[in-house]
Amino acid sequence: MTTPLGLRRLALYWLASALLLVAGAAGATPQIQSWQTSNGARVLFVAASEIPMVDVKVVFDAGSARDGDRPGLASMTAAMLDEGAGDWDADALADRLDFVGASLTASADRDMTSVSLRSLTRQDALDTAVETMAVVLAKPVFDADELERVRQNRLVALRQQEESPRQVGRKALFHAVYLEHPYASDPSGVAESISTLSRAELQAFHDRFYAAANAVVAIVGDLERAGAEALAERIVAGLPKGEAAPALPQVADLETGALETIAFPSSQTTVMAGQPGMRRGDPDYFRLYVGNHILGGSGLVSILMHEIREKRGLSYSTYSYFLPLAQPGPFLMGLQTRNDQAEQARQVMLETLERFITEGPTEEELAAAKKNITGGFPLKIASNGDIVQYLAVIGFYGLPLDYLDRFTDRIESVTVEQIRDAFARRVHPSRLAIVTVGGRSQKVSQASGAD
Repeated sequence: MTTPLGLRRLALYWLASALLLVAGAAGATPQIQSWQTSNGARVLFVAASEIPMVDVKVVFDAGSARDGDRPGLASMTAAMLDEGAGDWDADALADRLDFVGASLTASADRDMTSVSLRSLTRQDALDTAVETMAVVLAKPVFDADELERVRQNRLVALRQQEESPRQVGRKALFHAVYLEHPYASDPSGVAESISTLSRAELQAFHDRFYAAANAVVAIVGDLERAGAEALAERIVAGLPKGEAAPALPQVADLETGALETIAFPSSQTTVMAGQPGMRRGDPDYFRLYVGNHILGGSGLVSILMHEIREKRGLSYSTYSYFLPLAQPGPFLMGLQTRNDQAEQARQVMLETLERFITEGPTEEELAAAKKNITGGFPLKIASNGDIVQYLAVIGFYGLPLDYLDRFTDRIESVTVEQIRDAFARRVHPSRLAIVTVGGRSQKVSQASGAD
């Protein structure tokens, strides 16, 4: 439990962190150092001496794609980590962290489980925080009573998701895009599986995937290299060396378009479309990223927003984005509109995509996108929390250590022709899976536009 004093102390340090780092943000990118721990975990480290704090993120190849036939297994395992570990129950763990002004969180997405720690670097505080994290990673107890409480909370959350058209649509779309692939399943799981998950299953999942050889440790903070090496060793010392998880199955392209309409009692219809897009480290990454920024990733100034909102008033907002994963993650588009405008809005969204693939952006649009992306990039690495997240991504997906150094140059090198070529090869309007939530239910296969 967190006391008011602990909250105030942590809030002051977070505020100081934000103010100092933003004030000092310059064009320079952080210098990344990397090595392995003695039991095989990869470490990425950035020294940041501006404030006496350290951020640590440990990521395991243990996302929901590893759930097998038990949807929600990875996320429930992550949720139970701080509900008791070693000799400490959930309250004792919370008190230890709160006493030294530290915070610890855990979560799981499709690719990875992440466990994050933020602590002062004052020695007594750091010792307590690191000891706590190490035990949470290596020795969760999966107490039966706590498991039942977490289970009931998850079942309530799943019922609440059923009341959200966006959540309903997103889950249906991932199933339509990924079919039998592990990415089809939502990380939160389904009620049938969550209701019957056992302590033994959580323990077995932890034993298999929470291993040093399956982990990346990202560290950013007020430490020298030697201190960071010692810190990383302490964090993963209790983990077995183990083995890295095997590669996930390849993602198959969709062979045809499909439209599914899901009845929902609302005055608005949610329209979503998607297909397999790109993976992390994809050779077309920057071309697709910049192109999508112009198409639907730049908010009010995007082409989709201009066509759908500004010209026709069909939706308050609309978007498109790529979600790169270890295997090709989805290319997604979406909007919400009045029920009686849903078909028109869907057609305009698809026609806009088709026209963009055929024509590409203008030179003026590309120049504006580059200025927007590169101008905002320093703010994306302006805090320790931002940087540690980038380190985790770079380490987990095997991106080059100079990824941040070269980011701006690679954005600037993208051309109109490269965007047109990449979208023509990688995005296929006639093979989009489309889900609408609102109106009567229907599920059909169809060509959803010209390829």
